[in-house]
Amino acid sequence: MQGPSHNSFLRKLARLAPASGLGRFTLYLLLLDLFVYGLGRLSAGRNGGALSVWVVLLTTALIVLGLILGMRWFRRRFMWRLRNRLIVTYTFIGVIPLVLVLMMAVIAGYLFSGQFATFLASSDLNSELQTLEAANSAMATELATVARVRGMPTSKDLLASQEFRPDEHMQTAEVVAWYRPPTKTGVAGEPGRGQQIELYAPGGQRRVGPLPPWLGANFEGIVRDETGLYLRAVSTVATGGASLTVLSSMPVDGALLERIASDIGEVAIYPGSLIHSRALGDRPTTEISIDTDDKPKEARLPRISGGSLPPQSRRLDRKVTFFAPLPVVDWDTGEHARIALRATTRPSLLYSRLFQTMVEFGTAIWTLLIALAIVFAIIELVALAVGVGLTRTMTRSVAELYEATQHINRGDLKHRIEVTSQDQLAALEGSFNSMSESLEMLMAEQREKHRLENELAIAQEVQAQLFPKGTSDLESLEVHGVCRPARTVSGDYYDFLPYGPNRLGISVGDISGKGISAALLMATIHSAVRAYEFGRVPAMSAHLVVAGGSSRTPDHAFGPRAAGNGEFSPAQVLTLLNRQLYRSTPAEKYATLFLGVYDGRSGTLTYSNAGHLPPVVLGHDGSLRRLDTPGLVIGLFDDQGYEERPIDLRPGDIFLAFSDGVTEPENEFGEFGEERLIEIVLGHRHLPLARISELVTSAVSEWIGPGEQPDDITLVLARAR
Repeated sequence: MQGPSHNSFLRKLARLAPASGLGRFTLYLLLLDLFVYGLGRLSAGRNGGALSVWVVLLTTALIVLGLILGMRWFRRRFMWRLRNRLIVTYTFIGVIPLVLVLMMAVIAGYLFSGQFATFLASSDLNSELQTLEAANSAMATELATVARVRGMPTSKDLLASQEFRPDEHMQTAEVVAWYRPPTKTGVAGEPGRGQQIELYAPGGQRRVGPLPPWLGANFEGIVRDETGLYLRAVSTVATGGASLTVLSSMPVDGALLERIASDIGEVAIYPGSLIHSRALGDRPTTEISIDTDDKPKEARLPRISGGSLPPQSRRLDRKVTFFAPLPVVDWDTGEHARIALRATTRPSLLYSRLFQTMVEFGTAIWTLLIALAIVFAIIELVALAVGVGLTRTMTRSVAELYEATQHINRGDLKHRIEVTSQDQLAALEGSFNSMSESLEMLMAEQREKHRLENELAIAQEVQAQLFPKGTSDLESLEVHGVCRPARTVSGDYYDFLPYGPNRLGISVGDISGKGISAALLMATIHSAVRAYEFGRVPAMSAHLVVAGGSSRTPDHAFGPRAAGNGEFSPAQVLTLLNRQLYRSTPAEKYATLFLGVYDGRSGTLTYSNAGHLPPVVLGHDGSLRRLDTPGLVIGLFDDQGYEERPIDLRPGDIFLAFSDGVTEPENEFGEFGEERLIEIVLGHRHLPLARISELVTSAVSEWIGPGEQPDDITLVLARAR
């Protein structure tokens, strides 16, 4: 049997399993990669190569999927909080551009420093070349003058000892001259032909051979031959029909580069590297060839370097190394090519070289740049602090709003946010507090409404018990009534009052207003009418005393009595109800009431009307009689008397009583009206009374349409038989 610790371990292990489809696929791919890797290690030598390719492919796919899953996790966990989102946003907007600008400045500074260093090195080489060319041209002119006056000596030693004195700058230069005597035509020979005279060879080393065919009358440049790299200048001067060509060749060696790199750093030239361009189809291409060990030893040219890198003067004074092409000419063929020139320097050296003519001004500029960098750094830090501060204010407000929503979600409608600022977020917090307060009031109103609805439901059940239930028909009279409330409870009233096997009372009323108050007054009238069914004068007088009236009531207040039986007539009941309602209800509360008593033995209906819509008797012969008597509504005036009248109902006659909720509903065609009601009843007079009531109420509903029912619909029908 497994214990709870084992189940807990399984639950923890299940939580570690990836939930997304991409995560599960990545896990399966990882297991497959490990399996293939293990299989490759076991089968090393047989299928190891193919399995290694699969391992590389699977590992690459795993790296890509891992990056995708990592971004998803970062976005789901870290980027969920608004504060983190704003920090990342500020980083992308403010910090990353600054970093990119700084990186661009560093890269640009590095490129500028390297380019400037190589430019200085190549410029110094060109300066040396120009100096060599000027000295060579001067020597050619001087020798041409001597040759014109004295003739060209045949002994180079004599010329060298008496006439040629190389300046100090050309101590390492080899100087060679070619004298071309005039031809028979008086024209000098072609360049490169004539007597060669060694004017000067430092250390006795002679490296200059015959002049190459491609060489013109004058030349200056950096040349490369099998023996090394040289600065060479060639000058040709015509003198007396002859020509004199002087060539000065200075080796590019460590001593020369040492002199050039004195204020640059370290300069190195790679004569064995050739960088030249050639056309390949329609596109120019660049090829780089470097002398390697497979060439003959005499053809390999070593690196030439000079100068030294001074120690670092400050933290940012980093070493800068840069390569640039140096144009050279192949001495044998005259082909132009480029070799690699490397300059290693420091920004402090370049800065000193840049401002070497105004050292004090350069120091001031450097100080100003440092000051600007400090000011910009302070501004950036202040901006960062301000941004973080604003971010905290926004995220704090959002966090408080989120916490407040959690309180509201838990039902704590009394929670409020403390507003401490005056901005849009503070206005949002105030709006949230107002919403919470309104929601709290709404919930209280909803609870109150629910309570009232429950009470209305109870009142509806109670009121439903007040309306007649079951049959109240007599042998000579069938009756039916219906009341459809406009709201939950009704203010209309109807009742059938059984006075015995041959007598039946019919009451129809309409209470002023709607809702609970009208329903309560309706219940009061219902109870009073029921109480007065068989009431006599003493009972009536006692009731008036209870109601707050005087026990002495004048006889004229009751109207005529029912003939000879001592019972109250409908007029007496209305008089009593009027007195009771007037003294026990507010002045604005009143009711209309029709009250009649039908005697089945005589077929007579005795009735009295207190301001209600007059009922109609529809005769079997098509006649129409309205049951109307003088009398105001009950409960509005005191000491009001009412009159009663009899009417005979013959078999087939239909008694029709209704409230204003039947005749007064309106639509675009006007009111429903009494005529339309009578027309429906006459048209279906032979149907059961319940069916006639259903047809009338349906017609009224269709007349009203989809709108709200404006008033209670009450209909009472009676048919003599």
